[in-house]
Amino acid sequence: MPLLLSGRGFKRDLEQAGALALFAPLEGGAETRLLRRLRAAGYRAQLSSARGLGDPEVFLFQLHGVRPPHLGHQSVGRGAAVGEVQRVMPQLGALLEGSQPILLWLLEGQVLSQAELGSLVALCRREPRLKLVVEMGGARALRWQPLEQLLGA
Repeated sequence: MPLLLSGRGFKRDLEQAGALALFAPLEGGAETRLLRRLRAAGYRAQLSSARGLGDPEVFLFQLHGVRPPHLGHQSVGRGAAVGEVQRVMPQLGALLEGSQPILLWLLEGQVLSQAELGSLVALCRREPRLKLVVEMGGARALRWQPLEQLLGA
């Protein structure tokens, strides 16, 4: 497993493509080693789930509103049946300070649509410091490819 020990090829491909689709063995471990190698190389990393991501640009970079789930019988006097909007900080807010490269590692990326994946690729092009790794499912051996290439296939 010398490839996993250095992670140089993965880092080089990530910097070149900007966004990678990762297929990792289901027993795990390999992706954690790669994440540690990238953090050691100076990346500020955020690990998150792709479920409930919504609009990626707003969710990651802007202050946005979220409504709490409807829990049944509630007072309609104040917030109506849909609830009051709560303001939520951007997920990458603290990581945007400074000049270090930013890594967003998304778990369960197979739930994202082609359009959402395309918008993530476009987001990486607009923000050159942002690098993205999307776990797209399991495989027998660790492999990755540019996310843009996965969308074109």
